[in-house]
Amino acid sequence: MVSVASCVRRCSFHLLNVFLAAVLIMFAVYHTTDTRSSALDYQPTREIIVGSVSKIRDDSVMERLVDDTANESRVEVSANESRVEVSVSGGRVDSVLSGCDLFSGKWVYDNKSYPLYKDRECGFMFDDLACEKYGRKDLDYQRWRWQPHACDLPRFEGKAFLERIRGKRIVFVGDSINRNQWVSMVCLVESSIPNLSPEVKYMHLEGSLYTFKATEYNASIDFYWSPMLVESNNDNPSNHTGSNRMVKIGAIEKHATQWGDADLLVFNSYLWWRTLKLKVLLGGSFEDPVYKEVKMLRCYKMALQTWSKWLDTHINRTKTQLFFVSSSATHSRAEEWGMPKDENCFGETKPISKDGYWGSGSDPKMMQITEAEISKLKTRGLKIQMLNITQLSEYRKDGHPSVYRKLWRPLSAQQLSDPRNYADCSHWCLPGVPDVWNELLSAYLLHQY
Repeated sequence: MVSVASCVRRCSFHLLNVFLAAVLIMFAVYHTTDTRSSALDYQPTREIIVGSVSKIRDDSVMERLVDDTANESRVEVSANESRVEVSVSGGRVDSVLSGCDLFSGKWVYDNKSYPLYKDRECGFMFDDLACEKYGRKDLDYQRWRWQPHACDLPRFEGKAFLERIRGKRIVFVGDSINRNQWVSMVCLVESSIPNLSPEVKYMHLEGSLYTFKATEYNASIDFYWSPMLVESNNDNPSNHTGSNRMVKIGAIEKHATQWGDADLLVFNSYLWWRTLKLKVLLGGSFEDPVYKEVKMLRCYKMALQTWSKWLDTHINRTKTQLFFVSSSATHSRAEEWGMPKDENCFGETKPISKDGYWGSGSDPKMMQITEAEISKLKTRGLKIQMLNITQLSEYRKDGHPSVYRKLWRPLSAQQLSDPRNYADCSHWCLPGVPDVWNELLSAYLLHQY
């Protein structure tokens, strides 16, 4: 009997231990789950979810002519290709914009708060963008506001922006579309300091570098002409041609020495790549080259890899913030928005209302290549954001200079017979669409850090 009682006691003791162990395990699991839940509850969501991606003026004469040529020789995108999904992850913002896709929205007519400045009052306007000055009578293109679906895009506040860049240097690097955005930024900033003397705000050109200074803020807003980012035979800002495009695909150092020390870099590169093949320099010089023809997408990818590697190796991660502006829309084929086949942006006065409209001038495959390189840079600790302006620009067939701009060369008889033959449907009137691109840029700068 003793042995049986002893056995019962031992069994009861073991059962009690098992019970207590189960209770402790359940408590630990509950406590861990509760702690994780609390951590998630108190961790702020701070992501923008981005949808599917004077003499100085005279010295830039040839930019206008060349980008027209670049647009004429662009690669066509089929209807199926145009719907390729492009997704670009966003950056952190404050609670005002948290969870908002700034790039998904619609254009709203607003003649009370827009335009943000006047064409003729900007002392640094370029004549190829001054549509009102050169005879455009319908000015509604200046009065459209971009309205994201889930939030409001903050209006550009010049003084707040200048305070944010006090003591800093911004450089826009790219082609004449990027110059278009840079002129917009200069006009936006200048309108915020209108009564200052020329010594306090001025512009300077040296080689490929245009510089605007706001000396009261010790701030510099520059543009550097580098249409293909890497070295090319079109690197002269006032003497280049859209035909016979050739790149030195692994060379970027010459350009980077001009902008590598900036606090903020805004890149773009698109129109100059829109051809079936490009010549890649293998030896010799651009004047006496040894080259190989390479398909455009492969060439573009190699150029962005060169750009990406340079940034990864040289950029100061604690100092420099990077942006890449996606492709800007062109509107040279009116049949794409339901007009006769031989028409273009000439005479257009209203945006396209069809949600998700996408023309053949925008190449989603190029955007995917860009997105991939940006993602790599993010994983390597660089502060970089893509400004996905493509879709919002696609709607604005009314926003181009068309024929309302300074003409840099005599027109041919064919051009004179039909203004559509010399309409610029690539660049943008100012004030206009690029002002919104800069409102997006400002939103990231003022609400991100």
